[in-house]
Amino acid sequence: MGFWTIDNSKWAYRLDFALYAVAVVALGLLLVLRTPEGLQWLVLAYTATGLFIWSGVEYVLHRFVLHGMQPFTRWHEAHHERPAALICSSTFLSAGLILLLVFLPAWLALEVWRASALTLGVVGGYVMYAATHHALHHWRVPGRWMQQRKLWHARHHHHHSEHAVCFGVTHAVWDRVFGTAYPKEK
Repeated sequence: MGFWTIDNSKWAYRLDFALYAVAVVALGLLLVLRTPEGLQWLVLAYTATGLFIWSGVEYVLHRFVLHGMQPFTRWHEAHHERPAALICSSTFLSAGLILLLVFLPAWLALEVWRASALTLGVVGGYVMYAATHHALHHWRVPGRWMQQRKLWHARHHHHHSEHAVCFGVTHAVWDRVFGTAYPKEK
């Protein structure tokens, strides 16, 4: 599928997880060890805000970009047709978008510590999303939360109406808010 998406490359697929895990740990350590005195709670609040922002980004990307804009829809349809295939956006694309759409605007509007914390929250949310999505398709993970997520995501993959449902992978909050929950859940 080309430079922007990687299909069936185990090396690149795993590298994406590794690079983002390193980024989360490194940025987290940097913030813990180097945040100026008195800004620790503010940095924690901005990290939590980044996680919250990611929750909305996850929903919007899945609903409106992956299910509504080419070439992303075509790439995502390949995932729906072959859910066990290792299909993902390239690290170059996702990291570039995070840098351009999260870190740089936050840095310009705020300052480096707040921008870094906000970015850590967004990237941490992305890592949780990616790991959850991978687990839903490739692992048998026990636990009530994961079983609920697995059922939710299966409803998304197998809902054959004109309008897809269940866009949240790590949560169902925005699906419930915007009326895209599975019909029995509304």
